[in-house]
Amino acid sequence: MQPTNQQTLALAELNTRAREIFRQIVDAYLVSGAPVGSRTLSKGGLGLSPASIRNVMQDLEELGLLAAPHTSAGRLPTELGLRMFVDGMMQAAEPSQDERAALEAGLAPGVAMEEALTRTTAALSGLSQCAGLVLVPARELIIRQISFVPLSPTRALVVLVGADGSVENRLLDLPPGVLPASLEAAANYISTRLAGLTLAEAMVRMDQEIARDRAMLDTLTQTAVAAGLAAWSSDAAARPVLIVRGQANLVEDAVDVERVRQLLDDLEDKAELIRLLDRARNAESTRIFIGAESRLFSLSGSSVIAAPYRGNDGKVIGVVGVIGPTRLNYARVIPMVDYTARTLSRLVS
Repeated sequence: MQPTNQQTLALAELNTRAREIFRQIVDAYLVSGAPVGSRTLSKGGLGLSPASIRNVMQDLEELGLLAAPHTSAGRLPTELGLRMFVDGMMQAAEPSQDERAALEAGLAPGVAMEEALTRTTAALSGLSQCAGLVLVPARELIIRQISFVPLSPTRALVVLVGADGSVENRLLDLPPGVLPASLEAAANYISTRLAGLTLAEAMVRMDQEIARDRAMLDTLTQTAVAAGLAAWSSDAAARPVLIVRGQANLVEDAVDVERVRQLLDDLEDKAELIRLLDRARNAESTRIFIGAESRLFSLSGSSVIAAPYRGNDGKVIGVVGVIGPTRLNYARVIPMVDYTARTLSRLVS
């Protein structure tokens, strides 16, 4: 949801009184989640009567910045109002030293990449009281070794150990006639001849060596090698690339239980969530999607704050961020997400 030219012009013409009333309404709403009334604002040091404040609130409502949930209630900021607040009125608060230390704790030397990202996401979730997420770059596994564990004459478990220490398993349907001895020979060939290569490179190398008769493998062993490598390469596009932590934070102190339920349902749509985060990959800095600005979260009225993190070459590696209700502490959470992205750029690459 973007402001029209007419709304942008009207906002620029807001006087100091209207801006202050609007700011106080948004600040109070972000704390309580409840509508804010003129009588409450009149006690906040504005020096204005409730009637004068109501007149200004009516003007702000006509601009589309405030809405009344029902006739006798106070006012809430609309999604457009929140966008204007975030873009033009919010005073950001940089993360404290303790918060920075908590975000950096998961990136200690020697911690595997995915584990470091998982820890960082969990820390970001805990500090922001939102669901934390990180879009992990699609990575090509580099082979350290492979082993085959026969389960039956027609099935085996393939265990791949990556150069980064990661371990992945796949169930493999065996072609007819493949014996345990062939599986052992296939594992030895992969671990000795193809170690240090990506899966794609390993398959090319194997094809070359077979074509030149240098692989020294019988037909059944060649079949086992090809099947073992294909167990990973065939699903590379579907490799999980999204880590989400802290969904329970969305339930605690929820004002609108139905919206939280809708948000949790939305989070199950990983493909759509990845597409949303991809929109932040090309951003120079943190992106904020408020409510209907994101098709995925339009029904739950949720906000996504996301920022890209980069490698040594300056290219984007992934995206880190949080998801929460539109009523979140933007002034605190936006700088926190930005700091996390900068920290990942510095320490992960």
